[in-house]
Amino acid sequence: MVGNFQYSAMNASHTAPFRVGFLLIDGFALLSYSSAAEPMRAANHLAGQQLYDVRHIPVSGGRSVSSSGAVIEATAALDGDRDFDLVLVVAGGDPARFDDGRVFQWLRMMARRGVQIGGVSGGPVILARAGVMGGRRMTVHWEHAQTLAEITPTLLVERSLYVIDRDRLTCAGGTAALDMMHALITRQHGAAFARKVSDWFMHTEVRPSGGPQRAGLVERYGVSDPAVIQAIEMMENHVADPLNLDQLARLSGLGARQLNRLFREKLGASTMAFYRGLRLEKARNLLEQSVLNVTEIALATGFASSAHFSTAFKLRFGYSPRMHR
Repeated sequence: MVGNFQYSAMNASHTAPFRVGFLLIDGFALLSYSSAAEPMRAANHLAGQQLYDVRHIPVSGGRSVSSSGAVIEATAALDGDRDFDLVLVVAGGDPARFDDGRVFQWLRMMARRGVQIGGVSGGPVILARAGVMGGRRMTVHWEHAQTLAEITPTLLVERSLYVIDRDRLTCAGGTAALDMMHALITRQHGAAFARKVSDWFMHTEVRPSGGPQRAGLVERYGVSDPAVIQAIEMMENHVADPLNLDQLARLSGLGARQLNRLFREKLGASTMAFYRGLRLEKARNLLEQSVLNVTEIALATGFASSAHFSTAFKLRFGYSPRMHR
C-alpha cells in the first residue's frame, strides 16, 4: 500500500513481472527514454511489487550514451538475455544512418518469437529498417517522418502521438511516451491504476493516441463521460485486434450493460456497433491512403477475412471496398 491507495491487479494470474528490454541506440533522447521507462518504475512503487522488470541493452559495450551525455549502464545484452515480453528501441539523431546488421537480425528474431516490439522517437525508423513493421500501422517523430517515407513508401505511417497495432507499439517520442505507457498500463492493470501512475508525474491531461493532429475525443464525438471516453480510447488502440464488450467494460470500470446504456444514450449506438463503425472508418482511410490490398486492410482493421470485411463495409457505406478505391 502507498498512501491510501491499495493496488489490485485486474488479472490475478499475471504474477510474473512483465519483462521489458530497452534497446538504446547511442545518441538517444533522454526525455523520450525517461518518459517510457519512468512510468514502469512508478507502477512498481505504487503497486508495492514488481510489475515491470526493466533491463537496458546497449548496441555494444557495457553502456549507452544519450544525446546529452547521460550514461545508462547495461543490464542485458544482445547476445545474452532474450527472455523479454516487450522490446522498446529508443533512438535520436539521424536513425536512418544507423546500419547494424546484428541489431536488425536480433529484432527480426524477437519478432519471430512473438515478442512485442516498439520504437520511441527515432526508434520506429530502426524497426522499419529491420523489416518488422510490414502491415502494421505506426508513427514516428515528425522530424523523421519524411525519411521514413523515403525508406519504405508502403509503410502505414500516421501523424499520431503513438500507435498500438497488435504486437507493435510506436511513439513520436518526448512526452508522448507518457501517453503510450498510460495506454499500456491501462491494458494490463486497469484504468484506475494507470491514472494513479499518470498522476504521480503530474500528467493529469492524458492524451489519446491520435492527438494532437486530430481533435480530442471530447471534441470529435461530443461526449465527456469518462467511461465512454476511456472505452473509445481503448477501441482506437485495438483496431486490428478488437476487444470484446466485457473487456471494454472492465477497462472502463463499468459493467457491460451499463457501458452499453451509456453508448446508446450518448452516441446513439451500442458499444460494439460503434466499435465496428470506428474500424470501418479506419479501413476507408486505408483504402484511400495506402497501397495495401483489401485482404491486408481487412486484417489491419480486425476482420477475420476479406469477405467478412467487404460485407460489413457495404452495409456501412453502400458500396464495396473495391468500388470505393
